[in-house]
Amino acid sequence: MAVRHRLIRRAPFAVWAVLADPTQYGRWVVGPSESVPLDEDWPAIGSRLRYTLRLGPWSAEGTTTVRHLEPGTELELEASFKPLGTARIFLQLRPWGEETLIICDEHPLRGLSGALHNPLSEAALQIRHRGMLARLATVVEETPEVSTSKRP
Repeated sequence: MAVRHRLIRRAPFAVWAVLADPTQYGRWVVGPSESVPLDEDWPAIGSRLRYTLRLGPWSAEGTTTVRHLEPGTELELEASFKPLGTARIFLQLRPWGEETLIICDEHPLRGLSGALHNPLSEAALQIRHRGMLARLATVVEETPEVSTSKRP
């Protein structure tokens, strides 16, 4: 199981605001170039978004479904990409003083990626998470801070 964490220099509500915006996924998730909500109630349990992967002239689409939700603290997703199968991605936000410790736990769930899971693919996930959490921190930290009176 690939588990990685990062300290983000914003309060948990600011990190959650980015996670709760399905149009932001293409900015911080490594792989997708864009994302579009398929359901209006993202991130409600069962809601989905469609994402596009691009590699040069090649592109393909996948979907991500919310499987578990604790608003403001936990978001568990199942990402499905037909050629490879599905993966479970669990994001947990913990207050760390005025900042947020985010923990990402991902592992293959179904299909080819699960059957071929090994130490090499685990190392690749660690590299992916390092980039993904760095990108998330950048997106959150570049977003202007909202006054605490306007918090959800």
